[in-house]
Amino acid sequence: MTGIQFPEGFVWGAATAAYQIEGAHDVDGRGPSIWDTFSHTPGRVANGDTGDVAADHYRRFRDDVALMADMGLHAYRFSVSWPRIQPTGKGPANAAGLDHYERLVDELAAHGIEPMLTLYHWDLPQELEDSGGWGARDTAARFAEYAELVGARLGDRVPVWTTLNEPWCSAFLGYSSGEHAPGRTDPALALRAAHHLLLAHGLGTQALRAVLPEQAKVSITLNLSSVLPAVTSAAATNAVRRIDGLANRLFLDPLFRGHYPVDVLRDTARLTDWSFVLPADLAVIAAPVDLLGINYYTPTLVDSVGPAGLPVDGPSPWPGCRDVRFVQPPGPQTAMGWAIDAQGLRNVVHRVHDQYRPVPLMITENGAAFDDELGVDGVRDDERIDYLRDHLEVVHEAITHGVDLRGYFVWSLLDNFEWAYGYAKRFGIVHVDYQTQARVWKDSAHWYRKVIQTNGIDEE
Repeated sequence: MTGIQFPEGFVWGAATAAYQIEGAHDVDGRGPSIWDTFSHTPGRVANGDTGDVAADHYRRFRDDVALMADMGLHAYRFSVSWPRIQPTGKGPANAAGLDHYERLVDELAAHGIEPMLTLYHWDLPQELEDSGGWGARDTAARFAEYAELVGARLGDRVPVWTTLNEPWCSAFLGYSSGEHAPGRTDPALALRAAHHLLLAHGLGTQALRAVLPEQAKVSITLNLSSVLPAVTSAAATNAVRRIDGLANRLFLDPLFRGHYPVDVLRDTARLTDWSFVLPADLAVIAAPVDLLGINYYTPTLVDSVGPAGLPVDGPSPWPGCRDVRFVQPPGPQTAMGWAIDAQGLRNVVHRVHDQYRPVPLMITENGAAFDDELGVDGVRDDERIDYLRDHLEVVHEAITHGVDLRGYFVWSLLDNFEWAYGYAKRFGIVHVDYQTQARVWKDSAHWYRKVIQTNGIDEE
């Protein structure tokens, strides 16, 4: 493919999450989160790893911001640790926690980098989980209070606010499969959690609108899936419908159409009667947003293995879909075992544009883990460069076809604590030595800097 140029004003950024990079888990009044508890529970995280130190970004943020500036980033997408602001998830703000994020935001501004703040990237205060977590309606109200505290303090300096990152993961990996914190395995509870997360977004949006300047933008980020049939059959087509319903429409429909998908309610009726959805909830959830963030990594291929209800071993993140079989797509994979297919990103952005036409879009996470090795001449990660190039070509193509796509954030700026995989998987374009905390640019970081400098991709 020949060289391509992105539109003037296209935003180039990188993304991180608080628990994955900050460390300093017990510093300056921070309370415990569900991920502190989960990672300290034997057998939950690979190698017994925890986020206690991670990439030590809490102490090293100024050096990391200087690194971002050297890379030429236009924007930095980061998350705030809820238990730094409210150690128990309720009550007045912890001043030291707000002070930290104020220093970070001011440091970014000093380097000409736009802060893009996410309020929730999975680190629920443990005390709220002990009171029911996202299965409890009250947690949505507590989130709105937290949003107001952060918005009131930083609203004059942060132009883009994201309420939630990937509520699908919080609900279904956290409460159905138990792969993520808090490690629950109750499909009905997971569906309730999904609703309360969306309600938290709606209430949080209201709280932010009340304290932010008029020009500030409010958004939510979804990890949307390109769900495809593994074979040509009626059963596979139905499996696609069911998984698409839980992965995509369960979130897109209430946000942009004001209702839950009827077929998803029907498919899950044997698990729950959905009585936790109160009459006014959907209007709150569907309050207008200014931006939709899309996270994409890999496609999803499905088939059916038999009659509904056929047992599948172990807990599943797909309530009511135990008869659905997930098929590994052919072709190259990342170190996560995820198939590499940029066409899935094309499917996702065009689907949102064509069927929902919501608001401007941003790719808020896209990237890949590979088995990076640090050598004397740095980290040669050509596979990551190829992955990023292929997906950026799809982004550019979507823009040329009329999709209102405003920016791209690589996941991730730094190697980090990769949730249940601990430190075994490296997504960063900057290598982190977890013993010394030394940062070394991978080849992909140098490549990405050139992309930013030229606002495009060279022919090579």
